[in-house]
Amino acid sequence: MLARWRRGRTLSRTGAGLAATFLLSLSVVAGGIAQQKWEAPAEAKKVKNPVKTSPAVIEAAKKIATTQCAPCHGTSGKGDGPAAAALPVKPADWTSKAVQAETDGEIFWKITNGRGPMPPWKHLSENERWGLVHYIRTLVKK
Repeated sequence: MLARWRRGRTLSRTGAGLAATFLLSLSVVAGGIAQQKWEAPAEAKKVKNPVKTSPAVIEAAKKIATTQCAPCHGTSGKGDGPAAAALPVKPADWTSKAVQAETDGEIFWKITNGRGPMPPWKHLSENERWGLVHYIRTLVKK
C-alpha cells in the first residue's frame, strides 16, 4: 500500500495513519510540545513576590529585560524581538491579558525554568527574577 503512495498514487488509510504519526513526531521534535499551553505547577501559582516594587527595582529589571529578554520578547515585551522570527514557538506577549492574568509565582516559575526555546534564567538572582515579574506587570496593553 505504501509502495503505491511512493509511486505517486493514492495513499491508503494505513499509509495516511503512518504519515500522520510521522508528522506528529516531527512537530514534537521541532518544538510542537512548546506550542501547547504552558502552565506552571499549582504550587508555583501560590508563591507571592517577596520583592517590594519600587522605581529602582523596575529600572533594574528593565535593564535586564533590555539586554537579556528583548531579542525574543521585543523592547516593548510583545514577543516581537528580532530573534523571534527564527524561533519555532512565538515568545510570550507580556502585554497580553493571558500573561497579565498569571500570578507572580507563575511568571517567576516560567522565567526560572524556561521551556523549549526559552532558556532557564536561574543564573539571575532570585531578586532579579522577581524584579522582572514587577517589570512585566508595567507592560499592560493600553
